[in-house]
Amino acid sequence: MSTSPNGRTALVAGGLAAILASSCCLGPLVLVMLGVSGAWIGNLTRLEPYRPVFLGAALVALFFASGRIFRPTQTCNKGAVCASPGGRTAYRFLFWVVAALVLVALAFPYVLPFFY
Repeated sequence: MSTSPNGRTALVAGGLAAILASSCCLGPLVLVMLGVSGAWIGNLTRLEPYRPVFLGAALVALFFASGRIFRPTQTCNKGAVCASPGGRTAYRFLFWVVAALVLVALAFPYVLPFFY
């Protein structure tokens, strides 16, 4: 398996880990706020013990993605996605979206009492 020269793999891994890390707490709250209720919502908290693992994986993936996305253009091969300004802008935007998801997953348990 070849490594992604533009950080796409690390960025996707970071986004997936951020979503999984916030699914234990944020998922039930969003469902309740949307009016969806039931006893089955309590089962969504089963991922909570794995939250630190998911957050760690997200932070490591973001570290590797940032090394690929924010590197100078001179180190990119000609014609590669990282060499084009549009591709670099898109990856940087996605990086900050995923970083915001990780930040929400990190801060949410501390802000959660204000919602209930």
